[in-house]
Amino acid sequence: MKSTLPGTRIVLLICLVLLVTCTTPSDKGKRTGFPAPWLEEITISQLQQDYAQGKYTIEKVISNYLDRIEAIDKQGPGLNSIIIVNPDALSIARELDEEMAAGKIRGPMHGIPVIIKDNIDTHDKMPNTAGSRALLNSYPPADSWIVKKLREAGAVILAKANLSEWANFRASNSSSGWSGIGGQTKNPYVLDRNPCGSSSGSGASVSANLCMVAIGTETNGSILCPSNNNGIVGLKPTVGLLSRSGIIPISFTQDTPGPMGRTVSDVAICLGALTGVDSLDSKTLLSAGRSYTDYTQFLRPDGLKGKRIGLLKDRLGSSPRIDTLIRQAVRHIESKGGEVVEVEFPRGGWSNASYQVLLYEFKDGINKYLGSLGDNAPVKDLGELIEFNRNDNIELRYFDQAVFEAAQAMGDLDSEEYRNALKTMHEATRENGIDRIMDENRLDAIMAPTGGPAWKTDLILGDRSSGGSSSYAAISGYPNITVPAGYIEGLPVGVSFFGRAWSEPVLLEIAYSYEQVSRNRKAPEFHATD
Repeated sequence: MKSTLPGTRIVLLICLVLLVTCTTPSDKGKRTGFPAPWLEEITISQLQQDYAQGKYTIEKVISNYLDRIEAIDKQGPGLNSIIIVNPDALSIARELDEEMAAGKIRGPMHGIPVIIKDNIDTHDKMPNTAGSRALLNSYPPADSWIVKKLREAGAVILAKANLSEWANFRASNSSSGWSGIGGQTKNPYVLDRNPCGSSSGSGASVSANLCMVAIGTETNGSILCPSNNNGIVGLKPTVGLLSRSGIIPISFTQDTPGPMGRTVSDVAICLGALTGVDSLDSKTLLSAGRSYTDYTQFLRPDGLKGKRIGLLKDRLGSSPRIDTLIRQAVRHIESKGGEVVEVEFPRGGWSNASYQVLLYEFKDGINKYLGSLGDNAPVKDLGELIEFNRNDNIELRYFDQAVFEAAQAMGDLDSEEYRNALKTMHEATRENGIDRIMDENRLDAIMAPTGGPAWKTDLILGDRSSGGSSSYAAISGYPNITVPAGYIEGLPVGVSFFGRAWSEPVLLEIAYSYEQVSRNRKAPEFHATD
């Protein structure tokens, strides 16, 4: 023992002088002095174990998360990721505690705090606003399918998250994470950087440990990009795997909700609680026999072994530093027995076709949604919404409503232009796109950088993002998952894995195995600026 003492003293001295090198990323977060540091980076499985051992009650956990929201989101760094906290969260927690004490555990989501993007209906004391002042007092007549499934699973709806207003489908140019109600959401890694949208509040709140998981929505990039910028895992499912009923729409063809979390495991657990066929959403009929209520069965540390993955080389080259992180991801994949080959996506006019489809479907969808609110709807249709914005002193302060006006000018869904655009985009991204690439190269999945590091938020010039790859899976309606791949000057960058329709099990298997070997997630430290 005497002979080891000097070495021990040296180690202790190094740890005291260079404390940061002797701590884990979550330890760094715990030195910030925010409430309930024991909740930082905790997983669903860890919390369920603590519940089972009687270490914490659900009420205590929810109370502590509410304290963190107050300290981090409303005060302190002032993330501005939350529009409204659920006033019934603690009473719901107490009810779930009573069930647990009686031996009734609804499943792995029992007692898990979830934040919901504020374009998803909740039939409670929280309005559903899409961030718009026009819907400030819009209280939905029923829960959305997704919220109903979460409540049945025992989750606690903790709050509604800020978002890019109308899910980023209003202005010709805007700042992601800004809404007329919520203002500008900040990035928890560097506060003057952008959290990306439109599920900006969902991404920032998960990353900042204000909840365990959040629900975002995506039409094109709105789950993937905020997950990239906020250093978390985000899954955009196959369109139809999860119901969209009760969600303020953009596109019947491309819209989907999806889970966002700090780990692949948490995302998989949440996903399983959300699946099912909903008679109010015809797209979900296609999920029958293709969905699971337990996706954790696909989480294997050796899940990369034998997998053949195509690296989308046309998404490289925007930044040497991004390329370096992706090449590092390739080495991780190969170290676990996977094979990576370079592929290229066929060029085509599918992006313009998709935009035409969105314009047509938004006009149709938003008019139906507003009509479903009944006599108490603040505005009755898109035309009234456009007029409301013109007369409001905040809504058009920074950004226009050119997209709204373009959609209003469209005809109905029987239009030949609409049908041709729908056919063009699907042929280009499905049978002549992802399916063709995977068939010709015998692939299990395709990989690409999710995006670049977060840009500085600019309410005058708007977003300046680059290097994204969400469009392929978004326009085809196929699944896509992003996992942290590393950091550039302290800002996270993700890698995406996407593939055929209904291939969530394979993508989760790949993403989980990659996550276990790479271990890139680091808790944010709320730096003021870089």
